[in-house]
Amino acid sequence: MDATQEPHRPEEPTDALWSRLRLIEGQPLADRADAYSALHGELMKRLDSTPRTDSRDEHAAGSR
Repeated sequence: MDATQEPHRPEEPTDALWSRLRLIEGQPLADRADAYSALHGELMKRLDSTPRTDSRDEHAAGSR
């Protein structure tokens, strides 16, 4: 592997988010609100699609 290739890292999604935020910050001010709004919508969809667990339920089940 040469120096230009990076191995897959677990923090890759975080890196992708940082890259996207830097891209948004490089846009003209008038375009940033729309870009941040779109990013917010995408992140909310991802959050809403994940299974929800209530840590209180898990804790109560473990103490029985």
